[in-house]
Parts: sequence; C-alpha cells; structure tokens
Amino acid sequence: MISLLQDYLLRSAERTPDSGALVMGDDRLTYGELERETNRLARLMREMGCVDGARVCVLAAKTPWTIVGLIAVLKAGGVYVPIDSASPSARVARIVDVADPSLILADGSAVKLVDDLIDAGALSRRNTRIGSVNGRLSGAWFTSAFTCADAATLSAEPLGRPRVSDDIAHLLFTSGSTGVPKGVMITHANVLAFVEWAVRYFGMKPTDRISGHPPLHFDLSTFDIYGALAAGAELHLVPGTLSVNPRALADLIRDGELTQWFSVPSVLTYMAKFDVVTDHDFPALERLLWCGEVLPTPVLAYWMRRLPHVRFTNLYGPTEATIASSYYTVPICPVDETAPIPIGTPCDGEDLLILDETLRPTPVGEIGDLYISGVGLSPGYWRDAEKTAGAFLPAPNGPGSTERIYRTGDLAQRGDDGLVQFLGRADSQIKSRGYRIELGEIEAAVNATEGVRECAVVGVDTGGFEGNTICCAFSTPDGVELPALALRAEVSRLLPAYMLPARWREMDALPKNVNGKIDRKELKEWFVRELTPAQGAQQR
Repeated sequence: MISLLQDYLLRSAERTPDSGALVMGDDRLTYGELERETNRLARLMREMGCVDGARVCVLAAKTPWTIVGLIAVLKAGGVYVPIDSASPSARVARIVDVADPSLILADGSAVKLVDDLIDAGALSRRNTRIGSVNGRLSGAWFTSAFTCADAATLSAEPLGRPRVSDDIAHLLFTSGSTGVPKGVMITHANVLAFVEWAVRYFGMKPTDRISGHPPLHFDLSTFDIYGALAAGAELHLVPGTLSVNPRALADLIRDGELTQWFSVPSVLTYMAKFDVVTDHDFPALERLLWCGEVLPTPVLAYWMRRLPHVRFTNLYGPTEATIASSYYTVPICPVDETAPIPIGTPCDGEDLLILDETLRPTPVGEIGDLYISGVGLSPGYWRDAEKTAGAFLPAPNGPGSTERIYRTGDLAQRGDDGLVQFLGRADSQIKSRGYRIELGEIEAAVNATEGVRECAVVGVDTGGFEGNTICCAFSTPDGVELPALALRAEVSRLLPAYMLPARWREMDALPKNVNGKIDRKELKEWFVRELTPAQGAQQR
C-alpha cells in the first residue's frame, strides 16, 4: 500500500534492486543502493534530532546524493525544505527563519552560503545541526557536523512508519509580495494523487528514462523524482550548468536516450531559437511535457514538425495545487500558429472553476478568475494563517461546505468544447523562465537599497526566452547618484538571479495617476515601446 512518497522507492527496490534509479554523468545509483543509503542516512538523522515533523533545509546542488538526502528526510519522519544554494544569503536567511529547521543538509556548493548564514547570525537562535549529503565539505563549522560516512555502519533496513499521508512532506518557498518568501506546505497525499494519475495517464514504465531538468526547489522536480520512483524508471538528472546550453541539452536527450522530457517552456523556446532539433531527432523520446508558463504556439509547431513520433502535453498548475491540476495533449501540429494552446481539462480528483467576482460560475466564453479545487490543494502557507485565508477560500457551495478553492490569480475562459484557456495574470505576479514571481518582492528589495526614493517593477510579455521581461523604474533624492548597474549589484545581494530586472530606468519622478499612486500602466507602456524594436537584441 502506497501511503507515503518513500514507499515508491521501497516497492521498486524490492522489485528490481539492480535497475538504475539515479544517473548524473558518471554517478549512478541502483534502486537497491538508493534504498539502503536513504535508510542509513535517515537513521543518522533520527540520532541527530530529526523528530517527526522536523524541518530539514537542504542546501545543495542537484546530484544523486542530494536526492538521497531528500528521501532520507522523509524516512526520518521529517519535512524537507529544498533551497537553491546559489541564492543570496540574505534571502536564504529569511527562508531559514520562517522554516525554523532542526537540521541543515549541505554540500560543497553551499559551504560559503552556510558560512554567511552563520556570520549573519541566521542560525544562532536555534540549535540547528549541520550535516553533509556527500561527505566532501570544508568549512570551519564542519568539524562538528555529521556526514553520510557516519551512517555507513548503521542498519540499511527500512525504518518504521512514523508519518501518515496527510502529513507535510516538504515546504516549497515561492516569492512573496512583502519581500518574505512564502512556504507552501505540500503533503504526501498531495503528491501521491498527481503521481498516481500521471503514471497511469502517460503510461510510465520501468524501462523509461526520465529527465530531471528543473532545480530541486522548483515544484516540477517533484514529479520527476517521484514519478520515476513510482514507475521504477531511471531518473537522469540534468546538471544546472547545462540549463542554458541548448546544444548540450539536445545532446543529453539524444545520447541518454531519454523517453520523457519535462521542462518549462522557456527552455523549449531557447532550444528552438538555436535550432538544435533535427528532423526525427531523439528517436527514443516518447513524450514531451511542459508546465509553468505559456509555450508560444510557433515554438510548439517547431518541435512537433521535427518530432512526429512524440506525444506533446501541456500541464498547468501553481505550486499551491501541487505540480499540475490540468492537462491538454495536443492532437496534431497546430495549423494556426496564432492560436494559443489550451490548459485543457482537470486531472483526476481536481477541478478548474472560472468564477466572477461574486464567486459564481461564468458562462461559457466569458472571462473570469480561475480557481482550483481538489486533491492537490496545499494545506496552506507555513505558519501564516492570514495569507492562507486570503488564498484558500471556502467553496461557494453554501453554508457548511468543507471543500476549499484556491485563488490562482489567473484569468481564464471555458470554450464551447469544454477546454479551458489561460488568459494571463490578474494581479502583480508574473511568470519568467517558469518561475512565478511576486513583483512586490522585487520592489521591496529595490526600496531597501540606500539611495532609492521610490520604485516600481512591471513585467512585459516579450514572447521570447524570458517569458516576461522584468523592468524597474526608480528615482533618487536630489543630489544622490545611483547608476542602474550599481543598483542592480546591490539588489543581487537580496534576490536570486531569475528575479533581477533586465531593464532599468532612472527617472526624476515616477508618473502618478489621479489618485496620486504610481502609474504602473504608463510605466509598462513605456517599457513596451522600448522593448518592441529590441526584440532579439541582447538585454542590457
């Protein structure tokens, strides 16, 4: 009986212990090895204080041993919090403060980050133990840390089952409008529901070779990991260094004989831009999936014309609804490349609701706000009842209803064919390179920089690799000089690279509307005019 995510690993290890589970370059772990190593590390973490429900922050690059660490946290009864080790220490400190971990797992890529967190006092307020996911670290703090090598003598037998399916499996931190990232709680049951549907719908099997392209702090990676474990398939982790190298990505798909590729549309757009896919390329590839943002129809046509043997599926869903809530498998190569691709119909156990401002269903063809209900809905935001109540609402089914709906902030409409079309954002969030970004968090970081009087950040849909180009207008007090490059350098200390504005404009004063508020519409129109003749040019 599969009731916890780690049960998928145990089942596959019992069936085919010698089959490949994780591959990355020359590193390879079989299912039997993965089961034993995760059991040993889980026992060690229990000894180090990982009680049921304890948060464990994982600051590590994407490697097979990092996957060992994630699964071991679950087996120890904990809740893992994947954090990009390349993120600025100031932002990681805010995540650590909210997550309140009892343990931190790190690797060589995070040594400086952990040093910075210690120097900043981010770990001083709690008795946090630090360990390694691979035993190859060098830091002043590491002499008192624990490593996987310390688990070598421990039993490799499965531990007990301290948790249930409704318990939290991991926290995924997304951008927050106030400058503080939000921790989305995802339960074992949330992920299991999607994985069970997806394995069945896509026909995933033990002979599959699955891509692992997204970073581990991005929710799409959840399907890569647990979908592969559920099918007993081989997960091929894509190094982060290849993420923006289109030819290397094509070589990996081709040489690795991958059968499934799952990524954000910006990656597919980038590969199409450099024309790295030939006719009837990737003969082993069976299905190509995308999620996270809109895939331009001409880009989809590019791929479908070259890969007629591949099945193409669009998935839609925010982090708060666990990986994806709807799907649309494209039946034929689009003839009209100006027509958008639907987000389709709900996955099993989910529903897409298009409601008006009174939470009543809109008629077919009318635009409304998109809400989601069903088995994928997160319990809410970690230790933030106010944000949870604002985003997760009681279903409009009358008094006493126990069902909840999630306000996505997206606009949509349902066609005569029953398919749902995504029509963009209704709030200050944007999508850029697959990430959902709160513009308010960027503004908070810019406003925190000395010398900034006021600022506004807008997103401009350029239809290119970025998805949305992030643009910032700012002003400074009289007599203060703050070049855009200097401001960008300061903001980069607070935000990860994917959240940094690509366009900056210094102004004497930002435009205001009749209410005296910053006129973001006028600013956006200005940036649109600036960007329009620069399509395809290098962003400064």
